Amino acid sequence: MLHKTRGIVFKATDYGDTSVIVQLFTEKFGLQSYIINGAKKPKAKIGRNMLQPLHLLDLVVYHKNSGSVQRISELKNSPVLQSIPYDVIKSCIAIFLNEVLYKAVKQQSPDESLFDFVFSAIEWLDHQTGSVANFHLLFLVQLTRYLGFYPDRYQAGQADYFDMKNGTFSNYKPDSLLYLSPPHTQNFHQLLQCSFENMQQLKWSNDERRYLIQKLLEYYALHIEGFGNIRSADVLEEVLS
Repeated sequence: MLHKTRGIVFKATDYGDTSVIVQLFTEKFGLQSYIINGAKKPKAKIGRNMLQPLHLLDLVVYHKNSGSVQRISELKNSPVLQSIPYDVIKSCIAIFLNEVLYKAVKQQSPDESLFDFVFSAIEWLDHQTGSVANFHLLFLVQLTRYLGFYPDRYQAGQADYFDMKNGTFSNYKPDSLLYLSPPHTQNFHQLLQCSFENMQQLKWSNDERRYLIQKLLEYYALHIEGFGNIRSADVLEEVLS
């Protein structure tokens, strides 16, 4: 049976001489793998260049509940990204977020709230004309809402420490070494209060931004089994510094 759905490209892998297997996070079916025959041919109906990381799609797909590799009937980039592929900073942010999402999102079932958040955030980044230096930090914090480990903000305004293991703010130093301390705790609290629209109010140094992203990735690794290292983080730090 044919189904219409929106999708977000997570990963495309060459398969054979001319084909590609692409992993898409779809609105209707969650994370799914699709084989696209002939995608590497010069005049392909669905070309390899349409399957770049975090590109947004409108799809007509065949779907079987067997969990096997699925097939695509129609695919188009919609909306077509106007700036992310051509802006060095935005493209590095997209590669970084793509690696995080690929390791964090596993469900082969629909999660429309998560899908809408990611889809809308990519659109917002593509349209943004001001500074996006804090975008990846805010994205990671907001993504935890949908992954199930958003920080408990109780006492956040007065706390000196953020316990990364338990996701809570406290006036007492946690027993483990996995925590934020002043002034990073207060900066993290500011981030939790922020939105994409006002994130330019966060006037942080490159060192502080680098520290927070390191700790956020540690926070993810604590709460997502097998999360591991994010290799693109170092490249993004260099571009933003």
